[in-house]
Amino acid sequence: MTDNAAARRTMVLDQIVARGVACPAVLAAMGGVERHQFIPYDNRDLAYADGPVAIGEGQTISQPYLVALMTEALGVSPGMRVLEIGTGSGYQAAVLCQLGVRVTSVEIRTTLAERARDTLQRVGATGVDVRTGNGFVSLGEAPFARIIVTAAPPSVPSTLIDQLAIGGRMLIPTGPRTEQTLWRVEKAPGGTTTTAMAPVRFVPMTDDR
Repeated sequence: MTDNAAARRTMVLDQIVARGVACPAVLAAMGGVERHQFIPYDNRDLAYADGPVAIGEGQTISQPYLVALMTEALGVSPGMRVLEIGTGSGYQAAVLCQLGVRVTSVEIRTTLAERARDTLQRVGATGVDVRTGNGFVSLGEAPFARIIVTAAPPSVPSTLIDQLAIGGRMLIPTGPRTEQTLWRVEKAPGGTTTTAMAPVRFVPMTDDR
């Protein structure tokens, strides 16, 4: 039987700290959230491996290092309102919840949204509100201090920029699956600044259920 607590400690040290993620709060959140709870039983032996894992519906749970990198780069503070596009398993939202933010998470696939709600409730992530819906469509609840997108559209949707608060930050991958870039988008009164962070590979962001 896997010692999940030990596996998480090893994951944090060997996959995350070793690659340069240093924020103590992020490291504590990555070590505190039980990643295996967000993965179907058939794949749980891969829960703490250094890579993405299939969760059904053609979707994946992201590599632990990428979750940590994006969480650190998002730069959240307790009490912030965060919009997540692409709930998937709910793992990224649970990590953010550990940091004291309120997460509104949108998932287009009904089955995944329902499963994520159940998992988040089971692990006690009460600060996450999972919605079934289309991430390309505005929720009408703006502004959000932070937006994190865990699926890749062809380009940054204007509807997401519109929902980002002045002084806010968004992390979003864009491009075709074989050639994607993770971007940091910062919104100021005079417009937005976009900075390339890293080459990545996410599932496509879609408006088709």
